[in-house]
This record gives sequence, structure tokens and C-alpha cells, in this order.
Amino acid sequence: MKKHLRLLPFVVPGLLLYAVLFLYPTVTALYYSFTNWDGMSPSYQYVGFDNYANVSKDIIFQKSLVNNMKFMLAVVVIQTVVSLMLALQIHKKSKVNVVLRALYFMPTILSSVSVGFIWSFIYDPTSGALNGLLTLIGLESWTQNWIGNTAIAIFSIAAVQAWAHIGQMTVLFVAGLQAIPPELVEAAKLDGASKVGLFFRITWPLLAPAAAIVVSYTTIQSFKAFDLVFTMTGGGPAYSTEIVSTYIYNAAFMNYTFGKAATASVYFLVLISIITIVQFKLLKTDRVSY
Repeated sequence: MKKHLRLLPFVVPGLLLYAVLFLYPTVTALYYSFTNWDGMSPSYQYVGFDNYANVSKDIIFQKSLVNNMKFMLAVVVIQTVVSLMLALQIHKKSKVNVVLRALYFMPTILSSVSVGFIWSFIYDPTSGALNGLLTLIGLESWTQNWIGNTAIAIFSIAAVQAWAHIGQMTVLFVAGLQAIPPELVEAAKLDGASKVGLFFRITWPLLAPAAAIVVSYTTIQSFKAFDLVFTMTGGGPAYSTEIVSTYIYNAAFMNYTFGKAATASVYFLVLISIITIVQFKLLKTDRVSY
């Protein structure tokens, strides 16, 4: 008992911060989701589940969910595959690999707003570097209005999101690869395992915990890409890049319907929780132990 009491000073500050920064806003959002509060006036009325019914029927909310799923799938696939391939190339300890890891990590230290402005210039249909490069190498027919075309705008922003965080995910995979016992790999090679067999039978199963962190973190990141989307397109054109977080912002601060915004936030929390649990189950992070 005394031992546990001695630990309290180390645990209580963390619990207080968690309660103030996470539990209180969550419970408050849940409470306001049952009201018609406009965010300004001191009075509001209890409306039961009306907000939940209205938001679920809202065409823009439905479109933002579909856009968010497209955005999430594109970011998760690109970011996970590319960062894993890079990690497999640079996980061994050498000076060159250390420099490469630092270079790949550099975009992560930029703020999302800066990244959004940089890529808005690169994507510019008339004077942007991307269309200029395509024209220079003879691929003029591939030039596009990358964030003005409703068919590809969400994927153009997804590519930017992946570019900004691939270095961060590469570092996580490198840590996972360096934790694999080298004698296990050597034993498999002595038994005649091919490179493909070695990857699927040794490397990938032992990387499952790192992969679970990468995939779940990338998923949550893609749902929270408000600043990048807001900077580059503001949710347009024609709501083609509207995601749930921009929908919540518009409902709360543009239309002054905080009850509706709180309801969308609750849907948002439930959706991310379900996706994260499913991902951890599918990746089976506890299936391998040393």
C-alpha cells in the first residue's frame, strides 16, 4: 500500500492532464450534441437525438465521410508502403543511412500550414513546378489542375499528407527492424530462406507492433488533416475535399451551429475508435513474441 502511495505524485499529474485535456472536452461535446446551442448565446434548448438524425441525413456530412475514407485509404497505403520500403533500405547502421533518415524526416518538422502553402504553389495549374516539370519531360498531356479538379483534388492533398509524414513513419519502421534479433535472421538464411520468404515469415510478423502503430497513427492523422485541407482548398471545389474536421469547423464557426458540430465530433470519435480497434485486430499485434 505504501509503495502505491509513493507512486501517486508521478501518476496524478498525468491523470489530471488527461481529465482536463481529453475527458472534459469529450463529455462537454457529448452534452452539447443534445442541444441547439449556437456557441454565442447563454441559453439553449435540449433537442434530444434531433442533431444525430439531422447530421446523419446531411448530404455534406455524408460526402465528407466518403472523402475522408478516400483520403485515409490513399494516405495509409502510400505512407505505409513507401515508409516500409525506405526503412528496409536504410535500417542498417551506417553514416550514409543516418544522413538519409535525417533527410527523409525533414518534411515532418514543417508545420502543416507551411506544407499546404508550398504545395499549393507546386500544384498551381499555370505556374506550378509540377506541371512545369511534366511539360519539360514531354508529358504535357499529364498536366492537371491538381487541386481544382473535383475528381483528383482529394488524392492530390492525400499525396501531400503522405509526403509530409513518410519520414516519420520510416523512423518507426527502422526502430522495429533494428529490434529483430539478428541471430533469427541468420538462422533463417542458413536454412535457405529466400528474401521474399525471409520478409513474410520473419520480418513482417516481427514488425507487426510497429506496423500497427504506423497504420493506426496514419489513420488518425488522416482524419485530423484539417489544417492541410483548409490551407490548400478550404474543402472545395464543390465540397470535393470536404472532410469531417472541416465539416465540424464550418458547422461551429461559420454557421454557428455548435450542437450540430458537437454531434459530428461524436460521430468522428466513434468512427476513429472502431477503425483503430479493427486495425489492431487485423494486424494481430500480439501474435509474435521473442
